[in-house]
Order: sequence, then structure tokens, then C-alpha cells
Amino acid sequence: MIKTPYLLFLGDAPDQLAAKVAQGIKDWRPDNAVAQFRMEGCGADVGLSDMTLAEAQAAGAKTLVIGVANRGGIISAAWKEILIEALNMGYDLASGLHNLLTDEADLVAAAEANGRELHDVRIASVDYPIASGKKRSGKRVLAVGTDCSVGKMYTALALDKAMQAKGMKSTFRATGQTGILITGDGVPLDAVVADFMAGSVEYLTPPNDDDHWDVIEGQGSLFHVSYSGVTLALIHGGQPDALILCHEPTREHMRGLPDYTPPTMQQVADLALPLARVGNPECQVVGIAVNTQHMSEDEALAYLAAAEAEMGLPAVDPYRFGAERLADALAAL
Repeated sequence: MIKTPYLLFLGDAPDQLAAKVAQGIKDWRPDNAVAQFRMEGCGADVGLSDMTLAEAQAAGAKTLVIGVANRGGIISAAWKEILIEALNMGYDLASGLHNLLTDEADLVAAAEANGRELHDVRIASVDYPIASGKKRSGKRVLAVGTDCSVGKMYTALALDKAMQAKGMKSTFRATGQTGILITGDGVPLDAVVADFMAGSVEYLTPPNDDDHWDVIEGQGSLFHVSYSGVTLALIHGGQPDALILCHEPTREHMRGLPDYTPPTMQQVADLALPLARVGNPECQVVGIAVNTQHMSEDEALAYLAAAEAEMGLPAVDPYRFGAERLADALAAL
């Protein structure tokens, strides 16, 4: 088990989106987040107090969590100095990067010398099966997005919270490093060998009560040329009964792809639904989740009203205004 509470390491994150791991932990498990640690030039701020390693340790922090999801997931030499200092001071380290802590000889040596633990949540701990495509009992809903980092995890967490508040049976199923750090369980999907990705999602969402919903955290986008494969594995392995379209309307280009324009929500629905019906012919698109964090409240409400009129589906910002209407749409299925 990863010891809590955490000091969230933002490092030299270039922008707010790069610190989405730390932001997710702060927003959904605030009791586990003592403070943030930012290096010079950091372009992110998750709204916690800035503390040194010593200050955060005095405040109770036990694990330094790398809260940055940078492109490629690389541990830089500048980071390394701080991580080794933390180990020498008695911190454990936790990370969801592709660059594993346990692959770095100097970090391993420092951890062993100080009796500390290195936690790589992106290591798959299960021998996942190849997907069978067999229909499973229970119900499943998947968040699919127009782009990466548009709020698919936040939508799933907010939806699960709203469903439980209504007395519905539901379980949030984490498929990425942030969700795993928030809930303590899940599948690190983008670290699973390609042939077994869909099977790992089947494993994550086993047969259940007929009225139980697995709320599956989405990843990537079918329209993102870098990460479309992980999205398709979720669609086919999850065999969702329902899809929620997720969108961030202020993007000028796809995340990390300046030459690619984000698709419309209708384009996502038109592509995702036929693919979902390969594994579940009854799948439906039931709602829209819009990330309005860069809009004023009036702008957000106007955009949601327009999206609802255009698509004929309930449109909400589930984190800002609540996910109750999405829960109602699922209850009606």
C-alpha cells in the first residue's frame, strides 16, 4: 500500500494539463494531499500550499507522488536530484510515469539504503487474458472523448458519486495512473501489452448484478493518432451499454498535435457508437460531459444549452454543476 498523505511533486510541469495527476488527487482525495512541490519555472499550480520537502514532512507527508503526466513520461536529471533527496529524508516515492522508478539504478540504490519503497502504479500486476467478447451480466458506461485530457476521469468519478447518491449500484473502474492513485485499484491500461488490453478491461469489469453499473474511466480519443488504440480497447473490452461524450470546447488543436483539429461531438458519436455495437449491439450514447473550466458560468451554461439542443442529449459539466442528469439517463435504460 502507498503510504498517505502525499506531497504532490509538480516538478517543472510546463502547463496545468501536465499536472493532471496531482490535480486529480487534490480534487478527489484532498485529505491525502498535504502540499505541492514546484521547481523553478513550473507552469502548473493545483491550489495547494507550496512546501519544501522538510516542511511537508513536518506536516505529515509520507510519500512524494510524481503528479506530472509529461509527454513520454521521462524522469529528468533535475527531477532526480529532488527524488533522491526525498528518499534520503525518509520519503517513499510513487509514480505513474512510463519511465519506471524501479528502472533507475540510483533511485533503487537510494531507496534500499534508506529502507524506502518505490511504487510504480503503471506496472501491470496481473496476467491479463485475451478478450473473449462474451457478454457479461451487469451494466457498463464508458466516457469517450474528443481529445486526451478533456475530463473523462472527472466525468466518471462525478457520475459514480451521483449514482451512489441516488442509491444506484455503481463502481468507478480506474484505467490510468491518476485513477489508480485516487482509488487504490485499477488497470494501468496503457502499460498493458496491446494484445491483452481489451482482455484487461474485461477483467476489470467482471460479471455483476444486473442493476450494477461499472463506470469505466476513458482514455485517449479515437481521433488522437497517438492514443486511439487504448480507446478502442476500452470500447471493445468494456462492451459498454452506454457512452458519455466528453469535450473541452476551448481547444484549438488536439493535445500534443498542433496540426490536428479536434473533432466535433457528433463526429465522436458517429465513430464510437458503431465500434461499441461490435461488442454490444444495444449500446447507446446517453449524454454529454463538457469541461467548462476555461469559461465563465454564463458562458458555460449557454454552451451546455446549445450542445443539448444540437445533440438532443443531456449536456452537463459534471464536476462544476453535478452529474445527476447523466445518472438519470443511465437509470432510464
